[in-house]
Amino acid sequence: MADLIFYTNPQSRGRIVRWMLEEVGAPYETEIVAYDRMKSADYLAVHPLGKVPAIKHRDHVVTECAAICAYLADVFPQAGLGPREDEKADYYRWFFYAAGPWEQAGTNHVMGWDPPEDKQRMFGYGSYERAIAVVDELLSLRDYVCGDRFTAADVYVGSQIMFPMQFGMLPERDSFLRYRDRLTAREAYKRANQLDNDKAAEMGLTPPQPAQPQPA
Repeated sequence: MADLIFYTNPQSRGRIVRWMLEEVGAPYETEIVAYDRMKSADYLAVHPLGKVPAIKHRDHVVTECAAICAYLADVFPQAGLGPREDEKADYYRWFFYAAGPWEQAGTNHVMGWDPPEDKQRMFGYGSYERAIAVVDELLSLRDYVCGDRFTAADVYVGSQIMFPMQFGMLPERDSFLRYRDRLTAREAYKRANQLDNDKAAEMGLTPPQPAQPQPA
């Protein structure tokens, strides 16, 4: 058995971790988990919520996309995807922002609910518009989360922008489009995308069609 096992489904957030694994370059074994198997006893032993993705590295399980990306950057330092000393503040700040307030704001908004103005202080993101604006501002001033160098934080932050934007769930701000173009040009991203597309085709899965983009 391989030291690193990747549990995923090609039509899931597992695509984020697949990309990170391809960036890392370490050998890994893929175990596809069909949706009708995710609540099975054997898979619940890996992920108690019955969700993908997850990884098992030397018998230690890691779940949650952001945690997996950060973990892989840490345990495979030779890939150079973790933060340098002067990058740590931005790296951790925006990694956690994307996994917390940014995702909460987006999920609530897509479900048709935004906090009323007099209740915004009760939510970590305040308002959906402000949650978007701070990331727009960040990426208008730099190429990557930590400045001019790609890190694991860009895998996660980039995925949190690219997927919802592709399906019309996030406005196509100019900074987001430029960031997307930089990220999708990466060879590891292309390899990961092809691997998941090929696996989806093998399983007879048809990827959802992108919606019309929202106005900026």
